[in-house]
Amino acid sequence: MKILLHACCGPCSIEPVSGLLSAGHDITIFFSNSNIHPETEYNLRLRTLLAWAQSRAIPVVADVYDPAEWWERAGKVQKRCPGDPTHEQRCRVCYRMRLQHAAKYARDHGFDALSTTLAVSPYQFTEVIHQELVQAAQQANVTPLFIDCRPLYPDSVRDSKAFGMYRQKYCGCAYSKAEAEAQRKEIEAERTAKELQRAHSIPRAKELI
Repeated sequence: MKILLHACCGPCSIEPVSGLLSAGHDITIFFSNSNIHPETEYNLRLRTLLAWAQSRAIPVVADVYDPAEWWERAGKVQKRCPGDPTHEQRCRVCYRMRLQHAAKYARDHGFDALSTTLAVSPYQFTEVIHQELVQAAQQANVTPLFIDCRPLYPDSVRDSKAFGMYRQKYCGCAYSKAEAEAQRKEIEAERTAKELQRAHSIPRAKELI
């Protein structure tokens, strides 16, 4: 089949691309990620993907970068804790926007099916991705091809490091960036506290008389 593969980033593209190529499919990668903030981060992720795809002779199409559209559709969804349904709803709208863009391109350029690399990461809402992919593809009259690659996530980490690829430290949007930075600060604070605790618990050597 002629497949348009929506890609969120380079590292998450490795395993889906390898599997689809092994199955004999004709693949074009579609980079549609207006959620990524800031633009310098967007450009870095795109360059990383382009460099890797070029080494595999895989064509890449970059969608228009339009963070204003993302904000109007997904960014305004109320931010709450990561475990809150509202957080999931914001991600759902974000997936929907990006997959709708990909589905439209697939329809307009004669692709048979649409797939995505979003289902590689275990940190995403996998079932929501599945639902939104099916809906976007069916509305565009192309075949949805959902591949749950979460079991291959360790392989994608290993292979992306072996390729020397840039690996981002947060999902993409400004909310996820702030959450990731807060988590890193919390981890660093816990590490510092443990080091101080160990330092104070070491017995002092007896003074020589």
